[in-house]
Amino acid sequence: MAVGVLALQGSFNEHIAVLRRIGVKGIEIRKPEQLQNVHALIIPGGESTTMAKLAEYHNLFPALREFVKMGKPVWGTCAGLIFLANKAVGQKEGGQELIGGLDCTVHRNFFGSQIQSFEAELSVPELAAKEGGPQSSRGVFIRAPAILEAGPEVEVLADYPIPSKKLTDSKSVTGNQEVKIGSKDKVIVAVRQGNLLATAFHPELTADTRWHSYFLKMMAECGDQGNFSTGGDDINDNQQQLRNDLPIFQ
Repeated sequence: MAVGVLALQGSFNEHIAVLRRIGVKGIEIRKPEQLQNVHALIIPGGESTTMAKLAEYHNLFPALREFVKMGKPVWGTCAGLIFLANKAVGQKEGGQELIGGLDCTVHRNFFGSQIQSFEAELSVPELAAKEGGPQSSRGVFIRAPAILEAGPEVEVLADYPIPSKKLTDSKSVTGNQEVKIGSKDKVIVAVRQGNLLATAFHPELTADTRWHSYFLKMMAECGDQGNFSTGGDDINDNQQQLRNDLPIFQ
């Protein structure tokens, strides 16, 4: 059984590489009919406005919405999170089309511009309970969004504290657009709602394969059966892997 990765723009190759490491085939998806050949879909990070324009050009939105409505697992990372949200704020003039399905409000560039990208250790007790390994996971945030509000059926998997100086100057955080932050000192950065998984960060850029394994197991929970080999690189053996670290958000 194969996992589709939307391959219009962004980090789709990185997701396919991680899937290969854990023994699963990833298929690049660029046309609506290709969705018929996969049982789950990853929408990668990238430039959300550009991805939306390309998806509209290829008439992908109706097929993507149908894929979600059928209950098949869909995971959105960074820009993919924006795509899955029912509501997005902080967008460029004219906005962009969304797939929807995830009961949340997301801010498109909550943490700032490209030069304000950062890395942080996130507490992930649910991920650790399901996949083993440490109680934390490295989050790579690149021009990252954040979830400001989430509905009652949305399970929060990770959140991140907002520095006090940001809280006292909401305009500097939200691109001159006043928005309500659901928690007074945190924003949500990873959620699950039924067949939908969303992360504001990029697990595919780290050595931790647990997010991908967690997503694959959602297939069985959502009704698709398959034997996935997840015997790839042990995450605990890769914690010292060399990487280009981003600064910690302060």
